[in-house]
Amino acid sequence: MRKNQNSIASYYYSDRGRRRRKLALKIIFGAGILFFAAGIIYGSFFVYKLSTLEKKINPAESNKTNFLKTARSLVNPPDINLKGMEKERINILLLGIAGKGKPGQNLTDTIMIASINPKNNQVALLSIPRDFYVKVPDLNFQSKINAVYQYGINDYKDNGRAAELVSRTIKDITSLDIDYYIVLNFDGFQKIIDSVGGINIMNERDIYDASYPGPNYSYETFSLAKGFHQLDGATALKYVRERHDDPEGDFGRAKRQQQVLQATKNKVFSTGTMLNVVALNNLFNVLEETIQTNIKAEEIGSFMKLSKKLDTRNINNLVLDAWNKESLLKVSHIFLGNTRTFALIPRVGNYSEIKEVAENIFDLNKIKRRREAIIEEDAEIAIVNQSGNIALTGKIKKLLADNLSYKSIMMLNNPGSVLAEKSIVYDLTDGIRPFTLDELVEKLPASPSYNATPFVRGLAAGQKFDMVVSLGKDLVDIYNIEEGTVEDLNKARDDQESVNLQSK
Repeated sequence: MRKNQNSIASYYYSDRGRRRRKLALKIIFGAGILFFAAGIIYGSFFVYKLSTLEKKINPAESNKTNFLKTARSLVNPPDINLKGMEKERINILLLGIAGKGKPGQNLTDTIMIASINPKNNQVALLSIPRDFYVKVPDLNFQSKINAVYQYGINDYKDNGRAAELVSRTIKDITSLDIDYYIVLNFDGFQKIIDSVGGINIMNERDIYDASYPGPNYSYETFSLAKGFHQLDGATALKYVRERHDDPEGDFGRAKRQQQVLQATKNKVFSTGTMLNVVALNNLFNVLEETIQTNIKAEEIGSFMKLSKKLDTRNINNLVLDAWNKESLLKVSHIFLGNTRTFALIPRVGNYSEIKEVAENIFDLNKIKRRREAIIEEDAEIAIVNQSGNIALTGKIKKLLADNLSYKSIMMLNNPGSVLAEKSIVYDLTDGIRPFTLDELVEKLPASPSYNATPFVRGLAAGQKFDMVVSLGKDLVDIYNIEEGTVEDLNKARDDQESVNLQSK
C-alpha cells in the first residue's frame, strides 16, 4: 500500500513539473512573439519615419524616396558607401540660420565643417567665423561669409542651391570638397534638444550677458554659472549664441557650438533615445520641420552604420580666429556697399594657412612638426622693397617676426628705387633650408628662385643671408589694408545689432 502511495506521489510531482515546464515554455514563447512583434512594429515605425523624413528634408530627392528603399538601407545595409569614401574623408557642412520670421533669417550664424575619416573612424570639427570676408563664387563680389546663403536664396530661390553656393565658397577657402550639407534653424535646434530630454555640458566659466537678443527685437539677461549643467533647448540656444560676456567673443562662441554639437550627437544616439518611441517620434517630427540636407534615403543606413564606429571621445576641434599671435586671421577695415565696417581676413596674403589646417585637421601635429623644422633651420632673412609702396616693408616684417616667429630679419635699402612686378624669394643656401623657403613662398605669396639677380647679389655682397625676399608690386593690394582689433570687430557687430533693433 505504501509502495502504491509513493508511486502516485512521484507521478503527481513529476506531472506537475512537466506542466510547469510547459507553462514556462509557453510564457517564453509568448514573450518572444510579443518582442518579435514589437520589434517589427518598432522597425516599421522607424523606417516609415525615416522615409517620410527624407522626403521633407531633401526635396531634390523626394520623388525618388520610398519606404522599401529606406528599409533596405537599414535592415540590410550595404558596405558603407558615401561620398568622400574614396578619398578617406567625408566632409559635412553644418549651417545654422535664424529661420523664417527672425531678424536676419537666412544669415548663417553657425558655419562648421564636420569631417569624418572612415578608415580610422576619426572625427574633426572646423569652425569658420561668420565675419570672414570672402569672394562669392559665380556672383563676382565679396561679402562676409554669413551672408552667402542669403545671397543664394535671393538669386536662386532655392535652399539647396544656396547651400551649394556656401559649399563652393568653403572650397575656395579650404580646398575641401563638401560632400553633404545640413541646414538647421534656431527653432529646430531648440526643439531637437528638447525632444531628447536635454543635453549635459560642462560650462568652463561664469556667464552673465545683460545684452542677449530677446524676443520682439529686445534685449534680455542670460546667465549661467560655471560647472556641470543639463540644458534644455532654450538654454542651450542661448549658450551657443552668447558672445558679449565671452573674452574670446565670436571665437569663444564657436567653441561652445562645437561642445553642444558633440553633446547633442551623444544624446541622440544614446540607448535611452534610440529605444524610446515617443522621443524618436518627436525627434523625427522636429527634423521634418526644420532641416534641409542633400543626404539621400539610401545613404541613411550607411550613416547610421558609420556613426556606431566613430570615436567621438577624441574629436579634433579647431576654430579659425584672430585672438592671439598664433591665430590665422586678422581684423581689417572693409566696405560693404557704402558702409565702412570690420571683417576678418587671412593674416597672410592668401588662404594657404587655412588650407593647411583644413587638410591636416586629423593630425595637427604635422603642422607643428613643420614649424619645428623651420625653427631648426633658423634662417637669416633680408627684405628689399621693390614694390614702390613704402609701408609694405613694415607690414611684411611684422608678419614674419610677430606671427611667423622669424628671429633674424634685416631690411636692405633699394638705392636705385628699382621696381619689380612680382615678389620673389631668393634662396642663397642652395636648398639646405627647404622648409623656410616653402613657407615664405606659400604665405606671402611669392615665387622661389635659386639664382639671385645681379641686383640682389649686389645688395647681399659682404653679408650673410639665407633668404632675400624681394617685395614686388603684386603684394601691395594684398597688404595695403588698414587693420583693426577684435574689440573693433565686436563693437561694429554690437552697433549693427543696435541699429537693427532701433529700426523695428
